[in-house]
Amino acid sequence: MKNITIFKALVVEKTPEKQFVREIRERDINDLPPGDLVVRVHYSSLNYKDALSSTGHPGVTRQFPHTPGIDAAGEVLSCQSGAFSPGEKVIVTGYDLGMETDGGWGQLIRIPSEWAHRLPEGLSLRESMALGTAGFTAGLSVLKLELAGVRPDQGDILVTGATGGVGSIAVSILAGARYRVVASTGKEADTEYLKGLGAAQVISRDMVAAGAEKAVLAERWGGVVDVVGGTTLVAALKSTKYGGAVTCCGLVGSPELSLNVYPFILRGVSLIGIDSVQCPRELRAEVWKRLASTWKPARLAEVVTECALQGVEPMIQAILKGGVTGRVVVNMLES
Repeated sequence: MKNITIFKALVVEKTPEKQFVREIRERDINDLPPGDLVVRVHYSSLNYKDALSSTGHPGVTRQFPHTPGIDAAGEVLSCQSGAFSPGEKVIVTGYDLGMETDGGWGQLIRIPSEWAHRLPEGLSLRESMALGTAGFTAGLSVLKLELAGVRPDQGDILVTGATGGVGSIAVSILAGARYRVVASTGKEADTEYLKGLGAAQVISRDMVAAGAEKAVLAERWGGVVDVVGGTTLVAALKSTKYGGAVTCCGLVGSPELSLNVYPFILRGVSLIGIDSVQCPRELRAEVWKRLASTWKPARLAEVVTECALQGVEPMIQAILKGGVTGRVVVNMLES
């Protein structure tokens, strides 16, 4: 395999005036952090966390210069531990990639081999990044609902923030698994997009949040995949049916949860936190296996916008303003 030592990467740097600037630079492999696995990145993706890292948000990244990209898929160049062979295709999501460790917006990454998973049969590298952390989070949410006993015959499943990466893929997975999905969004113009993914009904986020100040609401949802948090999550919990479950993976609405205990002690509702960063390897492997087979979205291509690294800047601005629908794949081979 060709020995690559010089590569391109998007680098975020903090100026003496404490401003953050971004530019594509040539870097040397010796600039990368320690690790036993070197991967040539073919594709990455754009997540909200990447946009925050790109703008210097201290909740994501504190050490600069830095290369964002919490997702990466590519081929192994070398592995000192022997866990992988040169040429094998791998996926890397979660852990510290793209946070304090230089991430997938570089054509090379060097990481601990424990962070990587072999690309499962049934997925291409591009498809794996069309899913990425968002798709993995959606899959993990659905798996947790299953494990909590939520079945299709127990009623509608609500997906909030449904036009985003996690929401779009959750709608598709759930519909394919024969759940009746109600998608909630603040983007009325995307109603047909969500119905095309399998949503049986599309409602506004205001309809979901209505009455959130009440002690409890009428039982409506068999289960919920919440990507929003805040008042939306409060209302979803208060309107979930007896024995139902609600997964929580987002905070764009608010990180605060003003809630009484009634949904839990009167209806036996479960609130399940979803963490895609430190998820155990065995569980991670199960989710990727399903995403490559029975849970692979039938219309995955329809949720994807592709750009080269040179075109990621306007996408960063768009996702920060809530202007991205579905997923953005970054083609690192064209960078």
